[in-house]
Amino acid sequence: MIRRAVRYLDTRTGTTPIVRKTLRYLFPDHWSFLLGEIALYAFIVLVATGIYLTFFFVDSTREVVYHGPYVPLQGQHMSEAYRSVLNISMTVRAGLLIRQTHHWAANVFIAAIILHLFRVFFTGAYRKPRGLIYVIGVTMLMLTLLEAYLGYSLVDDLLSGMGLVIGYSVGLSIPFVGANVMSWLFHGPFPGQSTLWPRMYIAHVLIFPVLIGTLLTVHVLLVAMRHHTQFRQTATETERTVRGVPAYPGQAPRSIGLMFATAGVLFLLGGLVQINPIWLWGPFHTYVSTNGAQPDWYLGWLIGALRLVPSFDLVIGKYTLVPNPFWGGVAFPLVVFGFLYLWPAIERKITGDTAFHNLVERPRDNPLRTALGIGIVTWVLLVFIAGSSDRVYVWLNVSYTSQIDIYRVLVFVIPLLAAAIAHRVCEELVAGEKVERDERAAEAEARLART
Repeated sequence: MIRRAVRYLDTRTGTTPIVRKTLRYLFPDHWSFLLGEIALYAFIVLVATGIYLTFFFVDSTREVVYHGPYVPLQGQHMSEAYRSVLNISMTVRAGLLIRQTHHWAANVFIAAIILHLFRVFFTGAYRKPRGLIYVIGVTMLMLTLLEAYLGYSLVDDLLSGMGLVIGYSVGLSIPFVGANVMSWLFHGPFPGQSTLWPRMYIAHVLIFPVLIGTLLTVHVLLVAMRHHTQFRQTATETERTVRGVPAYPGQAPRSIGLMFATAGVLFLLGGLVQINPIWLWGPFHTYVSTNGAQPDWYLGWLIGALRLVPSFDLVIGKYTLVPNPFWGGVAFPLVVFGFLYLWPAIERKITGDTAFHNLVERPRDNPLRTALGIGIVTWVLLVFIAGSSDRVYVWLNVSYTSQIDIYRVLVFVIPLLAAAIAHRVCEELVAGEKVERDERAAEAEARLART
């Protein structure tokens, strides 16, 4: 029956050559290449759970009085947005499961993109002819961070409200245009008028998902057109060799299994591991704050940067040209993403390498790239850890001021030290391999001489 159905479709569409070529397309066989697929499947779960949540979320800051089932908040004034999320969590069938799965999927999506970026960077998979694929991936990461921040802010609980205040202050610090842009977005000074939430909602459920989905589609298509990169297996393997498993029966079952596994783990996390219990934070009011307010982990590096920058404003005459929040909230992420965007061109300039590359390098094979990457990662990680200084003060009673002073020194010393160690380790590993190869060659020659 299947044979007849295939023959029927082929005689009327002539798709057999295309189908045969598709089924024989080779996919990489190294586990690290699956990180991109995990990101793709997390995005699918994000879209599916987000669609469900849109039926119950209300994008309005109109003040209402809560009379729902959660007793500690009964009678409190809050926005319709916050009340709708409380109702999703307390009364909507499977609402809490879907909301928490949505939140976990966002975390896994960002984490998978970052790990995928690490693999691409440290193996040199961004080299020609995949420069555009790399740029699209970095852009997708940047848009995903903005998208996650918008979704985090829509809830209008005390924690996300304070995060929105910080974002507003950082936006104001942008020289020349910051005040006008924030006034346009918020429709006046913070907290602005009721038009902000519909704008954020449209951006979160339509504009950014379409942009990310489009970039993701183009990214996958370009990868398919250029074929995957691969690690060298033999000394005779060339850049023109394509090795891997066919789409069917090799890759398709494995990829489908990974898709269901990713979705299953995300739903298990959503059902069993609590995340962002907004009923504990309470509604946001401009006159209320909370101790120990922390953003989701993917924004922790920005909070750390804001904490570490000394009290310094660029003042010309009686005008403040660049306020203090600009350095940590705008300049720091621009430096990090600027490095990610520009590094492929910088490396080409340094090495003069403009050839096509389908074989990736092990991190040890390029000590300069590995050392620089380790230094940047260590720098960002230290800034990220510095963002938790207030929690360390509360938990361990370690002076907050002393912590910040120490971190201000460490963020310059430790990355340089980590880069130097990484460079030396790479050199020693390569030298050790060379010694091992020479010893094996000498043993082979000795055996040959004895025979």
